[in-house]
Amino acid sequence: MSRKSQKALIGITTCGRQGALPFSLARDYLDAVRAAGGTPILLPPGETDPSILLEPLDGLIISGGGDIDPVCYNGCDHPSIYSVDCERDAFELQLAELALERHLPVLGICRGLQILVVVCGGTLIPHLPEVYGTSVLHRLEPEPGRRLPTEHTVRIDKTSRLANCVQNTHISVVSWHHQAVNKVPPGWRVVAHAVEDEVIEAVECEYHPWALGVQWHPELSANDPNHQGIFQAFVRATHRVISYLS
Repeated sequence: MSRKSQKALIGITTCGRQGALPFSLARDYLDAVRAAGGTPILLPPGETDPSILLEPLDGLIISGGGDIDPVCYNGCDHPSIYSVDCERDAFELQLAELALERHLPVLGICRGLQILVVVCGGTLIPHLPEVYGTSVLHRLEPEPGRRLPTEHTVRIDKTSRLANCVQNTHISVVSWHHQAVNKVPPGWRVVAHAVEDEVIEAVECEYHPWALGVQWHPELSANDPNHQGIFQAFVRATHRVISYLS
């Protein structure tokens, strides 16, 4: 079968092993990829050679999750840092580096944006309220057994790929994070900020055909055309890879 006739294969990273819990991923990611015309493939951490996993893929989504170990970006520990998984950190940093090197389309979501920034030499703010205050709540305090996302408005650079994806320069986003980009690495540019407090909300790679990171969770608003536009543009980018390989 010609590669052109197949749906794009989209790898999505998963949460790692947390004690006795299984590898996992919220179904919203899969639903969003399928709605955009792609076929999701789950990528659990722990592979010793992540390059093998990238071979059949047309695109990579680095999903959300717990905090990255501050050691990965020469940062400082903080009492608010949670769910650090060194195995997942190492796995996703390797995947991100390889995908960027190979010019594979990449979408980083929340933690995934932070992985893209860290692997390229950037740094993170350990806890947003200590730097930006609480005029915008980028996450609500969790309750036992469930997360509580919140919403705020983001302003997008009209010249960016992201603006072209969402066909808008101001959108409401679903947010669940307490960290964000501090130092932006070389070759990346900031393309979105939170309206009320100017927290960095999205970055794009300037030397890569399609590499985008968003700090919010578009998969939680996949029925909204603004957010589904991100997944649709991402899958379209992967089809260019398929056409090249066919």
